[in-house]
Parts: sequence; C-alpha cells; structure tokens
Amino acid sequence: MAQLTPARTTSPRRKVRWWRGAVLLLAGIYFIVPLAAAGYFSIDDPKGFSFEAYTGLLSAEGFLESLWLTLGLALVTVVVLLLLLVPALVAVRLGSPRLRPVIDVLCTLPLVVPPVALTAGLIGVLRWGPDYLMDTPFFQTFVFVQDPDFPLVLVIAYVLMSLPLAYRAIDAGLRAVDVRTLVEAARNCGASWPRAVFTVVLPNLRGALLNASFLTLALVLGEFTAASILGYQPFPVWIYSVGNSQAHMSVAVSILSLLITWLLLLLLATVGRERGTKTTS
Repeated sequence: MAQLTPARTTSPRRKVRWWRGAVLLLAGIYFIVPLAAAGYFSIDDPKGFSFEAYTGLLSAEGFLESLWLTLGLALVTVVVLLLLLVPALVAVRLGSPRLRPVIDVLCTLPLVVPPVALTAGLIGVLRWGPDYLMDTPFFQTFVFVQDPDFPLVLVIAYVLMSLPLAYRAIDAGLRAVDVRTLVEAARNCGASWPRAVFTVVLPNLRGALLNASFLTLALVLGEFTAASILGYQPFPVWIYSVGNSQAHMSVAVSILSLLITWLLLLLLATVGRERGTKTTS
C-alpha cells in the first residue's frame, strides 16, 4: 500500500508576514519623509548646507530656560498624578469596588473639556481670587501659583489634561494584577498595609507607572495652548516664538524634541521588555 505523504501546509503566519513588512514600510515612509524634509529645511542655506540652526541652540536666548522649565513642570506633573491616582485606585480596588465607575467618570471627564475652555476657566478663577480674597491669607496662594519662574498653575492644567491618559495606563496595570490576593498574602506574612503596597503592589505596576509617566511627559513637552493663553513661555511656546523670526532654528528644535520623545519611548520599551524577560525566567 502506497504511503501517503501529508500535504504541505503553509503557516498562516507566513502568509501574512509580507503584509507586516509592507505596513511597516508605509508607516516608516509616512514618518520619515516629513522628518527628512524638515531636516533638509533646517540645514538648507543659499550658500550651501549649514548646521548653524543646531550649533546655535545652546546660545539662543531663552532656550535652556524654557527647556528646564518644561522638564521641571513635567516632573512635578508626573509626581502629582502618581500621588493622586495610585493610592486612590489601589484603595478602590481593595476596599470600595463599587466606586470604580465613579472614579472612571471623574478621571475621563477632562477628555470632553477642550484645553481652551479649561484655560478660560483657570483664568476666571485666577481673576476671581484677588477680588474676593485680597484681605485673606489665601491671596498669597494665588500669587504663589502664578510665579513666572515656576508657574504651578500650569501644573494644575497639565494634571487635568493628563489625568485620563495616566488613569487608563494605571487602571490597565491594575486589571492585570490581582491586587487583593497580593496584599492579603503580604499581610499574612506580617507586612503592614503601607509595606504591602510599596513592596508588593507597586513593583508589579512598574510598567503601568512608566506608561503613565511617559504619556504625561509627552503631553507636557508638546502642550502649547494653556501656556500660551496664560502668558508663560515653556519649551513649546518658545519654539513658536522663535519660529516667527528664525524658522530654521525652530524646525531644528522641533526635530530634536521629537527625537528625544522617540528615545524615551524606546527606553520605556526596553525597560518593559527586560521586566518581561525577568518575570518569565
């Protein structure tokens, strides 16, 4: 009896693999072509190629000040968001699961408020405060949050704008972890509530915390509306003001900020991959 040989089947993954390459190629063209055109514009000069737009950045007026201001605002915004969200979401998971829909609505509500409307509301509050609180100790609070050297009012605006993004990232991390079981196991081993949260829950949320931090950082680095309307000059506003007089330098700074954001994304992906490797091993 003749031996039947099984028909050769092609793996479905092999069939669609070239589609993946095509999609990646189109995505690369979509992102690289505009970036290359902007890079060419930044070095284009009637006399030839010139890198003056890049070499003159450090000596440009207001460059370092606006950059450090934006990084400081981003750092404070990340810290405030994590201090607000992590304890609240962990407490809801452990003690009040019925409050999850309420927290979900409150944290996603800023998505329906445009940045212009949010900024207009902040301006209204800042104008109302001095008129009615002039003779009270709270007047100095309104002065303090509007300090031009470090405007905390921008931190308030950035926290509200970043709240939905950070909430979704942390909530996704909590959904992937059985927080109640981890805390109960730590408590049975003699750990206190704070120690159980800091040494057991937070290490399992490192990826989610990194995602929330990166999304907040990306938003602060690119936010223009609130800072411009309120009259401050962080990095995005400085780029816009430089673009009115030095177009080449404005494009050069935009390219550098985009590359920095990409490097942060790659760093985040590397950290997450290393954690996944350690977990599986």
